[in-house]
Amino acid sequence: MFNHILLQTPVPRDLPLDLPLPKEVLIVLLVFSFLLHILFVNLMVGGSILTLWSQIKGLKDKDYDTLAHEIAETITVNKSLAVVLGVAPLLSINTLYTVYFYSANALTGIFWISVIPLVTVAFLLTYAHKYSWKVLENNKSLHISMMGLSVAIFLFIPLIFLVNINLMLFPEKWNTIEGFAHALTLPNVFPRYFHFLLASLGTTGLFIFWYFGRKSYDFESHFTTLTRYEIRKKAYSLTFGASAAQFIIGPVVLLTLPTKGFSWHLIFTIGTGVIFALPAMYWIWKGITGKAEDIANNFWKVALTLGLTITFMGSGRHIYRATALAPHQKLVEAKTIAYQKEVKKATEEMKNAPAEKPSSDNAGEAIFQAKCSACHAVDVKVVGPPIKEMVSIYKNDVKGLHDWILKPGKKRPDYPQMPALGLSEQEINDVSKYILEQK
Repeated sequence: MFNHILLQTPVPRDLPLDLPLPKEVLIVLLVFSFLLHILFVNLMVGGSILTLWSQIKGLKDKDYDTLAHEIAETITVNKSLAVVLGVAPLLSINTLYTVYFYSANALTGIFWISVIPLVTVAFLLTYAHKYSWKVLENNKSLHISMMGLSVAIFLFIPLIFLVNINLMLFPEKWNTIEGFAHALTLPNVFPRYFHFLLASLGTTGLFIFWYFGRKSYDFESHFTTLTRYEIRKKAYSLTFGASAAQFIIGPVVLLTLPTKGFSWHLIFTIGTGVIFALPAMYWIWKGITGKAEDIANNFWKVALTLGLTITFMGSGRHIYRATALAPHQKLVEAKTIAYQKEVKKATEEMKNAPAEKPSSDNAGEAIFQAKCSACHAVDVKVVGPPIKEMVSIYKNDVKGLHDWILKPGKKRPDYPQMPALGLSEQEINDVSKYILEQK
């Protein structure tokens, strides 16, 4: 059955280029740079959601509006770090999985291209929201709407990325996928998306716990009714709730993935990540239910163990991808090698073929094929106009065509400028004669 699927799967050629770094180095770079990138993506998404929630709640409680303002101050910083740290994993996955990444991009088409304008709009909205806090103090509906639109965009952009990264895993589906909406129907898209959202909320809860717990943060000058303990307890509770939900959605993610990517290595890696999460959950629960003065006792243990959990989960993500794509990569490699052999053989045959000097009768055709055919065809537009159009223009004007080829330029806005061909007078005469003899 699996072999039958492979036979029905498109197998494109890869680019026969050497990797810029050893493959193992690129894999390590991909995994850890992605983890750093996704950390700040989580803080950006989770922070925007909590800002919106706090600002709506702040319509009745001024302290929550203040809380929204304080969280909003961090979003633009985390956003910038997310973008900068996204360069390395993007380049790494392009290099390691060129065929798969670009195939997925092509299949989602306009939605993938829309990421750039969507990111631009979302970033501008967050800056506008941040710096118009006082200006729109009396127009909260507009101010909240700005953040609401930012949140909607921030929620949609990761979905586009996730659909593309997910689609990479299914080359056997490439012949049937008809755009972004169709790719959304793959069974594990939404479980993975909810997994991401829970991770964003859990990570942001941990960040807020630390951010408002700093001794350097002058809490009392900002808040009047909310206490530092209340905010930190709410943040810790958010992390606990999101992490607990991961124990439900995580198995769903695994169960909706095709078995082709499963291995004992994957199970061991993910299982290790789960094991590290268990003491973290215990310490968070102990902080939430214990004395107020003891809430931060195990914070750095929590951060470390959850950080290890995320590291193992991120590594498991790559292990699954590498295992799932390995059979197809072998087919792509074989096709690429076969193509390179064909190219080498054809090149050698051309080198060893005896040179034939064109007769005066076909000299013009030979020149046309060598110098002109890349941009001109007989009756269809390629880059430049077809031969038939040239004939209609220069039918009784051999000198005009000769002069144009000698010193070409640009006549029409819908055609690029023709480059100089560096032909001799005799060669221009021969190719001009050939062109005008075509009917």
